[in-house]
Amino acid sequence: MGFKCGIVGLPNVGKSTLFNALTQTAAAQAANYPFCTIEPNVGEIAVPDERLDTLALLGKSEQIIPTRITFVDIAGLVKGASKGEGLGNQFLATIREVDAIVHVVRCFEDDDITHVDGKIDPVADIDTIETELMLADLESLEKRVDNLNKKAKGQGEEAKEAKETLDLVNRSLALLKDGKPARLVERKVEEEKLFHSLGLLTSAPVLYACNVEEASAASGNKFSKLVEARAKEEGAMAVVISAKIESEIAALPAEERKDYLEAVGLKETGLDRLVRAGYALLHLRTYFTVGPKEARAWTITAGTKAPAAAGVIHTDFERGFIRAETIGYDDYVTLKGEAGARDAGKLRLEGKDYVVADGDVMHFRFAT
Repeated sequence: MGFKCGIVGLPNVGKSTLFNALTQTAAAQAANYPFCTIEPNVGEIAVPDERLDTLALLGKSEQIIPTRITFVDIAGLVKGASKGEGLGNQFLATIREVDAIVHVVRCFEDDDITHVDGKIDPVADIDTIETELMLADLESLEKRVDNLNKKAKGQGEEAKEAKETLDLVNRSLALLKDGKPARLVERKVEEEKLFHSLGLLTSAPVLYACNVEEASAASGNKFSKLVEARAKEEGAMAVVISAKIESEIAALPAEERKDYLEAVGLKETGLDRLVRAGYALLHLRTYFTVGPKEARAWTITAGTKAPAAAGVIHTDFERGFIRAETIGYDDYVTLKGEAGARDAGKLRLEGKDYVVADGDVMHFRFAT
């Protein structure tokens, strides 16, 4: 169950620099963590989580396996992409496969790096990309209306489904025609699956990566403040990052990174903040398994029940689920591990309706 964030941005915003730093980091991590695959446009990054190191220490685990999030570099977004300009069509196909969008926005001035529109205006840049995505969505939905109308006039299950889809399509079209992204469509929880089946480009949640000059990496600048205000307005997220600093850090040996960060006034890398923000944007949660062989983090979405969480490890665990031995993270740490938690009565046996909490340490009982 992998979660993907697609990285988009206009030319010369620092998208390639940022993505190269990501893939360098992923390549370095691959030496330490198994299952870290690298493809030309994919970087699979470990989600930073200090809790995992603490659990591994208490569980005397030989190996630490963090959970990961995938970043996909989506090339080809220029004005006119929705009409197939640049790598338009390829871009549109790739973006439909991602769960969230990381939109890299230029928030720095540099006379050596020209801006496609000749001036630095991050909000206008956001509008350019958003417009292309909305135009593609409009075209995609308008093509479906006639067919859905015909089906909706029929009888039975197919007609019922066509009516429900048509209702959602019309609501989405009204928003898009008003210049608003489809993700703002008001919908019921039970409509969520149907909504996502529409494959709309503007349905994915958005995280703005404000690419600033080195001096503004810690506190941002006037441009990033504009993006943060825009993000707040539309219920999106924004992270300040300096792609130049990130590429320099990615090239350093691990032992030198801490000193470099301190020298530029940062507590952690911007990439770590970006990964964490992407994780939060997708409403992801982490639970842990701890043993002498390995301490491991597993990703689930908020609201996942115990059997489905077990299924992330193996489908057999979900199929034959009996109980989940569960210890809250704080209890596990305070009571120095599983034995201490068990003795203190803090190990709980949870059933099929238990909603897994972030940080739970779990062991699943299942029938084969």
